[in-house]
Amino acid sequence: MSFQDVLRRGEDFLSDYPRTSPLWNAASHLTCLAMTLNTKFLLNLLYKPYLHNIDKLDQALAKARQENRGLLTVMNHMSVVDDPSFYAALPMRYHLDVDTIRWGFGAHNICFLNPALLWFFNLGKILGTKRFGEGPFQGSLDAAIRVLSPDDTLDLEFSPGVQESQKPLLIQEVNINQSRELVRHIKPTPESTNVLMSKSPFIRTKTSWFHVFPEGFVLQLHEPHSNSMRYFKWGVSRLILESTTAPVVVPIFSYGFEKIVPEETSGEGIKRWLPAHLGSEIHITIGDAFSDDRIESYRQKWRDLCKAYIDPKNPTDLSEELKNGKKAQALRSGLAAELRQAVLDIRNTIPSLKPEDPKFKDPKYWRLYTETEGMSDPEVKFIGKNWAIKRLQKHLPEFNDDE
Repeated sequence: MSFQDVLRRGEDFLSDYPRTSPLWNAASHLTCLAMTLNTKFLLNLLYKPYLHNIDKLDQALAKARQENRGLLTVMNHMSVVDDPSFYAALPMRYHLDVDTIRWGFGAHNICFLNPALLWFFNLGKILGTKRFGEGPFQGSLDAAIRVLSPDDTLDLEFSPGVQESQKPLLIQEVNINQSRELVRHIKPTPESTNVLMSKSPFIRTKTSWFHVFPEGFVLQLHEPHSNSMRYFKWGVSRLILESTTAPVVVPIFSYGFEKIVPEETSGEGIKRWLPAHLGSEIHITIGDAFSDDRIESYRQKWRDLCKAYIDPKNPTDLSEELKNGKKAQALRSGLAAELRQAVLDIRNTIPSLKPEDPKFKDPKYWRLYTETEGMSDPEVKFIGKNWAIKRLQKHLPEFNDDE
């Protein structure tokens, strides 16, 4: 279920760059292709990448395209080279069409530090997220919801008080009287109550793929906890609950990328940028797509919450209760936990990895661990630094100790 203002903010965020220009699209494809091919060459030259169950990703993408839905993939975060290395490990058919190249998130205070990086990562289809103080209701999350929403599926469920039989009339009234900027023309069919967006904020001929690392930070731990995961932040749940149509959701687990860039080299100058542990194996395993019925069950709960807590004075946007209310937070947390479990289920099929400590799935554990800078559980030791500790961000331009 989508709200007009969320989609509009997403469009505004995407419109910061000339993504509606064919020249931009060509430059974006060239940037992505060049980066991917260079990474693919080095990955295969210096390491041993293994891609498992690529047919599941093929099927998920085909299903998303056939059903006019977005594709959302969620993966654990082992190193700063997970992207583009993960994407470079895919077959060449994933790189030849700009509409098939994944969108993703990147830390704004790392990937977007100067104009050159701004243009490079935006051309690379990366949206900047701010890690401290912004939370899950920032522009990049709204933009991702818009990316996952097909251009001809503006969802009118933001008006839950309107009965299904009345929605076709509402479409016409919106088109004629209320928002000519938002809705350009009607697409009436007996089966649909959707209308076209006025103008897509970027060029595409197919539905889009968004790839996320819901942990938010790289996690490298010493044995016996290596290849474990943090909890999944519930911003990823917004992408599923608030896109105009439910995306096809695919879990992915990887290990071995931490060998390329071990976090222990983060403060060692040029060593940080040199590939380590040459010849190491890298494994990427793709899981089964989430059941459509399971995704729909969460979206139905979200619709029920929207009906109960919509703000009558501002019905086209998320109310405070829908943002920060306990029920809304519990729903997002529950969905994020289920996404994490799906990734963990893939991990549990790998005999060479030790079982993950069950406490790692608990957000409260990680919050306390970060707040105490590891003192709450001295036996769990990071390789390098825990970048979720705000004090360690003082060198970054967005650091504000008063937040």
